Amino acid sequence: MAKTTAVYKSNQVVVNRNRKMAFCFLLPNIIGFAVFTLIPAVWAIGLSFTNWDGSGAAKFVGIKNYINLFRDSNFTISLWNTIIYTVGTVPFIIMLSLVMAFILDSGIKFSSAIRAAHFFPHISSIVAISVVWQFLYSKNGPLNQILHSIGLQNVPAWLSDKDWALLAVMIMIIWKGIGYYMIIYLAGLKGIDNSLYEAATVDGANSFQRFRFITIPQLKPVTFYITIMCIINSFQVFTPIFIMTKGGPGRATSVLVLQIYKEAFQNYKFGYASAEAMILFACILVVTLIQFKRQKQD
Repeated sequence: MAKTTAVYKSNQVVVNRNRKMAFCFLLPNIIGFAVFTLIPAVWAIGLSFTNWDGSGAAKFVGIKNYINLFRDSNFTISLWNTIIYTVGTVPFIIMLSLVMAFILDSGIKFSSAIRAAHFFPHISSIVAISVVWQFLYSKNGPLNQILHSIGLQNVPAWLSDKDWALLAVMIMIIWKGIGYYMIIYLAGLKGIDNSLYEAATVDGANSFQRFRFITIPQLKPVTFYITIMCIINSFQVFTPIFIMTKGGPGRATSVLVLQIYKEAFQNYKFGYASAEAMILFACILVVTLIQFKRQKQD
């Protein structure tokens, strides 16, 4: 009995020591999260109920900022543009990434080179990419020259046209996003058991049926992750809009994060900008919770 007790105490000492060591390894990350994420987030929630302008004392105004938001055309237009941007980019990124991954996984020639070429935009600076695409979209740029060469006369003004500017940015983002999510889909495809395809082939299933009834269902967890990440990134878009259009022409490409930036660092309405940030957070949270609920149902 005494020997068993001694062994138990010795094991407890080892467990406690390992726990302390694990906590020490985690402590820098915990401190970083608290200082750079948790405290600023809590501070922003508090600021959203004030009219603080960056100097002096903050005056509590209750929910006035939130009421004024939906009376502010700048905010409502930015919110609507963000929704359009999300709906116009996320489905295409997901579908094209899946198709590209499926093609590369089929064993075509030069698949490694093609994979690297498509992944390169992801690791490139978004600022550099935005500048390059801004040049491509210019009035006498390569894109319009190509359109002229095939006989089109009334070519779009792209970033200078309020009807085309947001679409132009969306095309660039879709092109940039395909490579990264394609790699994730490729990893998911490698994890599918080949015996499933073999059994389906024996049962007479063609390529499309195997893709529909085996590949897509088996990739649901991967698609769920990609969908969540794409939606979050689309709601947080800022750099390409800021570099390429500054929200113009007019307010055609103004999005939520750009509007928050303008209110905070140009108009110095930090309380109002914090309220806008809380609405952005609420939008992302609601969409994420809906996706989690659907995933559990599946």
